[in-house]
Parts: sequence; structure tokens; C-alpha cells
Amino acid sequence: MTHAMSPLSETGRLRIARCVVDQHWPLRRAAERFNVSVTTARRWADRYREHGPAGMADRSSRPRSCPHRTPTKTERRVLGLRVSRRWGPARIAYRLGLQPSTAHKILRRYGCPPLAWTDPATGVRVRGPQGSRRVVRRYEHDAPGDLVHVDIKKLGRIPDGGGHRIHGRQQGKKNRRSIKHGYWYIHNAVDDHSRLAYSELLSDEKKETAVAFWNRAQAYFESAGITITRVLTDNGSCYRSQVFATTLTDAAITHKRTRPYRPQTNGKVERFNRTMLEEWAYAQPYLSESERAAAFPGFLHTYNHHRGHTSLAGKTPADRVPNLRGENN
Repeated sequence: MTHAMSPLSETGRLRIARCVVDQHWPLRRAAERFNVSVTTARRWADRYREHGPAGMADRSSRPRSCPHRTPTKTERRVLGLRVSRRWGPARIAYRLGLQPSTAHKILRRYGCPPLAWTDPATGVRVRGPQGSRRVVRRYEHDAPGDLVHVDIKKLGRIPDGGGHRIHGRQQGKKNRRSIKHGYWYIHNAVDDHSRLAYSELLSDEKKETAVAFWNRAQAYFESAGITITRVLTDNGSCYRSQVFATTLTDAAITHKRTRPYRPQTNGKVERFNRTMLEEWAYAQPYLSESERAAAFPGFLHTYNHHRGHTSLAGKTPADRVPNLRGENN
């Protein structure tokens, strides 16, 4: 904090200005007397002539205009995506054509809290024994088809007329007690390199169903020009069956299974499951299961062709698999 009697405090500035303006000292003499530059003496004298003693106070150093600042309209779009989609700065930036650092600064400028503070499902913090962040080991195979992650997600069906998201928690509990609505067993296959996904809503997770799904998934990837050489699954009974192993062996595909109780190994399909729940299953209050099921193909198309992935620097799976759009036909 500046001392009240220092040469360039408000009191010292007023003394310089009064010597020049009221006592008609030459600028050079006043500057030498108060041990400041002539330019400084002129500045405070001019402010004294224009504003009087009030002009001796410090002014904000903020520029009157900033031509390179992000337009207000763009800032509103950043905040809108944050609130409506619960996206992070990287994904917002890729969607709007900005740098992730720019989107991050906008979110901080307007006081947006981290996603980990607002929704634990979108940003779990992993800490070591003494509070230090644990190193997360990530990998990505070099070409499409080098590894395909396969998994099954169990999802409860919505009763006709809507569940608790429409009628509230109590009505949802009553619906669950009175009627068995069943489950979807969503079979998913995600390519490690491109994140290209193939998924189906099926009624069970039996070995015959898993094999039939894999045959259709393999045909889908081959239609996009992807030759699969390795498949990674968990240790579910359908994947440990002889018929599933024979199917992969006949196609010259190596089958790998995750270590028990380590779903992180199959992390890419697990992340797809979470995205599927957030952006399709629970994205809006559906009135029936048929309405939600009808929206599933649209979500899958958006995911593969239009949704930018932060892990792909904002690109879509279709950008890494050109033949998916039929460009090489």
C-alpha cells in the first residue's frame, strides 16, 4: 500500500499539480523538486486543470475497448451449452470453433462451477491414498478395427404414460411395485481408434443373442471398411461361452477379456454407455418406452456422424472412418 506522504500518492500528485497550475512553476522545476519525470508532472497538472483534486485518484487500467475479446453473442452460446448440455470447455469449444482455453476463460469469467461440483456423474475425481491425483493410463490403437470394445448395458423400461420423471418419485415407485415393465439389454460395440459405435436394443443377454449381435456388428464395421482383428469384453457368461469363442475364432479375431472387477479396462464402451444414458435414455422425459426406443436410432446417428469427441480433438467417428459416409464407394 502506498504511503500517504510518498511523492506519487494522491497528496503528492496534488502538490505537484498545484505548484504547476496555481503557483505557475515550470514543469521541469516541479519535476526536479518532486523527483519525477517531466511527463509525469505534466500528466497530473493536466488532470488537475480538468477535474480538480478529484482527478488525482487512481483510474482503472482496464482498456475502454478490446477488439480481440470474444463477442457477447458467442459468450452466451458458451454459457447456454454449459447449462443445457452440461458440457465441458473442450467440447463446447469444438462445437463453436473456439480454443478450449477460450471457452474455459469464459466459463470462469461468469463464475461457472466445475462439472465435478454440480454433477458427480460427469466428473468423478480420482484421488490417491494421500490426496494426490492418481495417474490415469490411456491408450488408443493406431487403426480402426485393431480393437473393438463390446459390452451390455441393462436399462429399465418406462411404463406407459411416463415414469417418475413425469409424475414424480412416488408415482414412479408405485409403477415399479405394481407392474413388471422389464428391461432392455443394450448390446454395444465401440471401435477403439475411431469411437465408431454399433448398438442394438435387445431383450436378453443370452449367448445366442450376443453371438447374433456380434455377427451384425461385424457386418456393420466391414461395410465401413473396417477389418476387426481383436475384441475386448468383460467376463459375462455370454462372452465366456464356447459358441462366442468359436464365432470369433472362425473369423480370425482374437478375444481378450478384462480383469475381473476392472471395468476401466473396457473404458471406451463404458464411456459410451454413460453418454448414451445422458444424451438419449435420460435426455428428456419420455411418455412411453416406445417413444424412447424410437429416438435411439437418431441418437446413434448423431453420435457417429455429428457429435464431436473431446478425445478426438472435436472430430466425429465419421471423420476417422471416411467410408462411413460412402466416400470410397
